[in-house]
Amino acid sequence: MAPLTPTGPTGALSVPISADPSMWDRISTWVSEHKAVVYTIAGVTVVATTAGVVYYVRSSSSSQEPKDSQPKLSKKERRKRKQAEKDAEAQQASSSAKEAQAPAPAAKAAAVESADDLPEIDEATVQTLTEQQRKEYAQKLKEAGNKAYGAKDFEKAIGLYSKAILCKPDPVYYSNRAACYNALSQWDKVVDDTTAAISLDPEYIKALNRRANAYDHLGKYSEALLDFTASCIIDGFRNEQSAQAVERLLKKFAESKAKEILESKPSKLPSSTFVGNYLQSFRTKPRPVGLEDSVELSEESGKGQLQKGLKALESKTGPGYEESAEAFDRALELGVLGEHEAYAYNLRGTFRCLKGKHEEALADLSKSIELDPAMTQSYIKRASMNLELGNPELAEEDFAAALDKNAEDPDIYYHRAQLHFIKGEFAEAQKDYQKSIDLDRDFIFSHIQLGVTQYKMGSIASSMATFRRCIKNFEKTPDVYNYYGELLLDQGKYHEAIEKFDTAIELERETKPTCMNVLPLINKALALFQWKQDFSEAEKLCEKALIIDPECDIAVATMAQLLLQQGKVTEALKYFERAAELARTEGELVNALSYAEATRTQIQVQEKYPKLASKLQGMGGGQSMMR
Repeated sequence: MAPLTPTGPTGALSVPISADPSMWDRISTWVSEHKAVVYTIAGVTVVATTAGVVYYVRSSSSSQEPKDSQPKLSKKERRKRKQAEKDAEAQQASSSAKEAQAPAPAAKAAAVESADDLPEIDEATVQTLTEQQRKEYAQKLKEAGNKAYGAKDFEKAIGLYSKAILCKPDPVYYSNRAACYNALSQWDKVVDDTTAAISLDPEYIKALNRRANAYDHLGKYSEALLDFTASCIIDGFRNEQSAQAVERLLKKFAESKAKEILESKPSKLPSSTFVGNYLQSFRTKPRPVGLEDSVELSEESGKGQLQKGLKALESKTGPGYEESAEAFDRALELGVLGEHEAYAYNLRGTFRCLKGKHEEALADLSKSIELDPAMTQSYIKRASMNLELGNPELAEEDFAAALDKNAEDPDIYYHRAQLHFIKGEFAEAQKDYQKSIDLDRDFIFSHIQLGVTQYKMGSIASSMATFRRCIKNFEKTPDVYNYYGELLLDQGKYHEAIEKFDTAIELERETKPTCMNVLPLINKALALFQWKQDFSEAEKLCEKALIIDPECDIAVATMAQLLLQQGKVTEALKYFERAAELARTEGELVNALSYAEATRTQIQVQEKYPKLASKLQGMGGGQSMMR
């Protein structure tokens, strides 16, 4: 399933345009490039920008790979990768279990050669031993315990380690006894013994990992994450197994929490930037006959509400979109829509989809098709929803049905190109974009996405030429400069990229003063950070974006990472939590919760282990457990 960003439509309701994975990926990449401690959550959601839309695509690739080395995968390749990930996860789990269970290796042999040479050890007799005898006996008991453990005689091993602890309360002995309890799945006792070991040696990595494993089995994910994170910091992030455990726990915690939140979270429209960019991914058409402003209709009628909703859409503002959604609901409640009934279902389905109410949206779009099989836009939107919900075969069927109804509709080719793009079928995507252009040369986004597809295919010169033509033919369209700037930024041409973002910002102000798209502001903020690490100006740009569109979660997430990079972890956490509040789909919510929990854990580690705080800062300032 490919969830969306706040500036993108539901699922595949519009086509990916950026050749690089765009915002979230760039945010994450510059975290790692600037010495941040970074770990990837398996299957973390990254963002791809679209012609007028930005949307999430699921990726298991590390953001540290070059962007052009992350092609879209075929079904077969995805199946292979998924199986490889499962095998790796199983191997990692097995390795973690072995790590959690194995006792510490025996040290040099103690002076006493046989367990039979030892007197009966209990709290009374141990008091009669000298300090040297206690030390020697403890070492011998530990060695005997290790042999019993190796023979899987865990109860005997527990007894021997317990006597060793009586002789000498050593963190290793506690940790080894914990390994026995681990083998017996007595997780509470594992926690008790590892806690004792850690109290004696706060930076005992093996004990931290053992306790984390026990917490994981007890379902205490936050506690497990805290221990694994501390272990990673102590070890300088060199232990890949601990790093993988962090990733796994972040994902597990976020997915569990996301399900809880979604069960009670009220549906709402995403940001105005999101909605506006989605709506403009379809060619503008005049209102149906009978719904024009010149026709007087009562707002107490279904047609009157439909007219009201269409008029409110033209404001291109958050309140306007909310009014439209309510009006379309009301129109169908009042009924008597006549020839406009299919259109009303199409519009209500669109806004339900934007709110993340997928089942209801699919039902509305299917009803629209039933009432008017010639309304190709309903097929397109249903296809895009099916693509988002992980049903590409159904999406293909809808696109084929739409073409059967009207093979000359350019919107069909434009949106079908997304299906090809996501599947990595760039040559097919290029053909569909070109067909869309051939049928209607005035729709700018077909040109933009053609250029991005060429870029993705490695035809950089052709892509740049396409964008130069776009600037010549659509010189007053801000989106051209914004997405051209993204490709320049991807090539490291910072000065040129910022010039394009500045032009896009100015044109947005001139052409859309009341409904400005904030993406150029955010892109410029990222460019300034990547180029000059200019935190101050980058923050100001994000703040401007949030003043214009307070619901824009890309601006929120960017601000969070900027603060994180400056070591302002507590402030960053507030923005990550805000991003979770704004999340519209389960994928978005898991992504935001993962970042929030990683940041919250970092704060807890610094509070619980003050010495590690300075060590963490020495690794490169504000850190993130994400990449």
